[in-house]
Amino acid sequence: MGQRHTENGDTAMEVSRAQAWVLATRPRTLTAGAAPVVAGTGFAAADGVFAQLPALAALVGALLIQIATNLANDYYDFRKGSDTGERLGPVRVTQAGILPPDTVFRGMVLTLVLAFLVGVYLVWVAGWPVAVIGLVSMLMGVCYTGGPYPLSYNGLGDVFVFVFFGLVATATTYYVQAGFWSPGAILAGAGLGAMSTAMLVVNNLRDRETDGAAGKRTLAVRFGDRFTVVQYFACLAAAVAVSVVGVAAMEWSPLTLLSLAGLLPCVPAARRVLGVLAVPDGVDRRTLNPALAMTARGVAFYGAGLGLGALLGTAGPLGAL
Repeated sequence: MGQRHTENGDTAMEVSRAQAWVLATRPRTLTAGAAPVVAGTGFAAADGVFAQLPALAALVGALLIQIATNLANDYYDFRKGSDTGERLGPVRVTQAGILPPDTVFRGMVLTLVLAFLVGVYLVWVAGWPVAVIGLVSMLMGVCYTGGPYPLSYNGLGDVFVFVFFGLVATATTYYVQAGFWSPGAILAGAGLGAMSTAMLVVNNLRDRETDGAAGKRTLAVRFGDRFTVVQYFACLAAAVAVSVVGVAAMEWSPLTLLSLAGLLPCVPAARRVLGVLAVPDGVDRRTLNPALAMTARGVAFYGAGLGLGALLGTAGPLGAL
């Protein structure tokens, strides 16, 4: 990778077209889309309702919706002036001049079309509830940063992530295989939603100052560093509580406590998060970039632990709604 200068004098990275699109998808964040599908599929397999093609389609659809959300975020944050040369996080292809804004927008539309086509198959398999869920998920992915009331600009990004990358993704993965809703899968989705929200919390803590300057009113901007640090630990605690309650009250296999391995990479991440309070005026918030990657690994381990633990334990029916 090299650098070049754009017409307005900004420095842009020189990358191949393939590398540019890989950067645009933000591969390190994709665990938030994959982990709920892994967990939901593990619960389905434990209950004897595993269906290979619907599970695969759920994974592809979840990843496509997340990629579309990431592309929308890249495009709209640039258009709204939130992504500037002052940003502290990893490269954004639009802001860095690697891909033109219109190209990123077309990529978002194409990804949504592909997600829609996958959804057609899932609707054929599992019926109209999946149509509603899929269309709302795609709409909310765009409205996360776009539309007249962008969720992330109005302090609702955390709710979006918890619901759609936790509850919805996990429960729907089970549903498209089984044909009914599982209370256990819904509860597992709450744990995954908490873990994925922790990822967003790190992101918002890192970007609190630049987001505030751009008028992006995340919870971190609204309530400050101390609140955001507490929120990070609350998300981790909620994930732990979900696993414990699942075993104690939902007849999950004790092996689902393998999900707590997701906390291991979050320990060094938590130290970096706490470091913001230790030196509130002088900390370089770029130090939170590794914390974001560590928390993303935690999401992957948590989801894999739930799914694998349920499958290996085969604890019996989780029940249906």
